Amino acid sequence: MNNKLVLTTKENRIISSLIEDNEFVQLRVDSMDSDSILGNIYVGKVKNIVKNINAAFIEIADGVMCYYSLEENKYPIYVKDKKSERLVMGDEILVQIEKENIKTKAPVATCHLNFTGKYVVLTHGKTKVGVSSKITSDKEKKRLKEILSSYKNSEYGFIIRTNAEGASEEILRGEIETLIKRYEEITGFGVHRSAFSLVYKTPSAYLCDIRDGYANALTEIVTDDQLIFTQIKEYLETYQVEDLDKLRLYQDDQIKLCALYNIDKRLDEATREHVWLKSGAYLVIQHTEAFNVIDVNTGKAIAGKKKAQETFLKINLEAVRESARQIRLRNLSGIIIIDFIDLLEKKDQEILMRELTDLFRKDPVKTTVVDITALNLVEITRKKVRKPLHEQMK
Repeated sequence: MNNKLVLTTKENRIISSLIEDNEFVQLRVDSMDSDSILGNIYVGKVKNIVKNINAAFIEIADGVMCYYSLEENKYPIYVKDKKSERLVMGDEILVQIEKENIKTKAPVATCHLNFTGKYVVLTHGKTKVGVSSKITSDKEKKRLKEILSSYKNSEYGFIIRTNAEGASEEILRGEIETLIKRYEEITGFGVHRSAFSLVYKTPSAYLCDIRDGYANALTEIVTDDQLIFTQIKEYLETYQVEDLDKLRLYQDDQIKLCALYNIDKRLDEATREHVWLKSGAYLVIQHTEAFNVIDVNTGKAIAGKKKAQETFLKINLEAVRESARQIRLRNLSGIIIIDFIDLLEKKDQEILMRELTDLFRKDPVKTTVVDITALNLVEITRKKVRKPLHEQMK
């Protein structure tokens, strides 16, 4: 496979494109001036506790409030000593931003501090060793768990990422020890900082692209920006030296990198409401406050066809593949409803759902195919992390 991460700049924006075998599967746009808080760790102050929703609101900067679930956060790291473990107004704790603000929703904060590497995630407050569900070999799971077993303790645990499959013990132990050192430094000095202090800043989004997803599958990292090149080089030298030879600075006065990969056209296509399929059918992709909708329409594909149900299945299967690509490309998240063309046969519905499930297993972001309703609507949930592409473009 030929998988490239292409990074370029235009109009004060950094455009990150992931291309797998010449097909665009992910686009991200970040303003050079924006200062994303996703992944950052702060000394937050409890401003309010709302008992009826079992949540607190944590202030991380002057007037910047974050939602904090009391049910999910049971092991806060307090900045000041206190007799009771119960969270109350005025308490100062270390929190990490796990979701950006999306539309009218506030950022989401957690006390379960995560320190993410290419192969492993260190998780405060969760002491188990988990393995990515995408690693299917029992032998490999056992090998990886045995390597991490010597690092288990009562404060934190680990999640073994998909990238760890096949990684050497030496590389894994090196990364684990780096993550533990970072955890100890931040929890050590962080509890001595004042409210609203930023105690850890996550790497830039494009560096996270290199670290996350399927980093092992990347064959090339290309940029035409000298500053971005330097920052990536420094990051790889520190954390992922094994990927350093994949980095390349593009230098060609004849054609710009943006033009070489038709980035402007790709961005335009990825924000359009209509997506045409090769068969002549098309998708309509729309966003609401509550969920995203993908509607499959027969368009020109049905003209003159006699075996309607057979044709509907073929169109739906084509729509499945394109829908899965568009969801990842546009970074759609939360609840997603796909309205396929009605299939009367149960076996055809099963083929459709199986294909959809198989395709979403390849998505680095956790995606669940929930069910197909009596109205032939397929319900999907995809983890919300960053803003969708259409909001990034605003």
